[in-house]
Amino acid sequence: MNVAKNTLVSAISAIGGMALVFLFSASAYAQEIKIGVVNIPELMEQAPQARVAMTALDEEFKPRQREIVARTTELQELTAKVQRDLAVMGETERSNAEKELRSLQREVTRLQTEYREDLNLRRNEELGNLQRALLREVQDYAQAAGFDLVVGDGVLFMSDNVDITENVLRSMEANFQAAGN
Repeated sequence: MNVAKNTLVSAISAIGGMALVFLFSASAYAQEIKIGVVNIPELMEQAPQARVAMTALDEEFKPRQREIVARTTELQELTAKVQRDLAVMGETERSNAEKELRSLQREVTRLQTEYREDLNLRRNEELGNLQRALLREVQDYAQAAGFDLVVGDGVLFMSDNVDITENVLRSMEANFQAAGN
């Protein structure tokens, strides 16, 4: 019985010793983990790639925007002319002018709606491309800098010690310049 008891005590001691070794090695390992936090909205706002993408979108949609402004101005001028001449117009002339006004108003509304929809679609495409590029940049930076964990959205608190947003932004700017932009 004593042999069994001694064996049980030895086994418990060995398990306890291994648990202590594991506990100490786990806490030592936890101290070596390098964690960083990235402010994604800040990167999206300040990255040179974002400025280039938004400038390209503006240029792409500028002709359509000019057309809408021209058609809106035309509508305003026609409305003012019809209101001014309404008293001296005949019934047929008034009916034709009102029909022309409604038609022009529908066209302006259609142009504005199509413009907004197309712009939103293209902006979402560009933002998706930018987000994918940003994710690659963060991953590349984190690997190069030896981070074990980098978190983004959903952070409720972070100290300046773990905020790597500025470092990632500098890396993005350097990569942007290196790409010849």
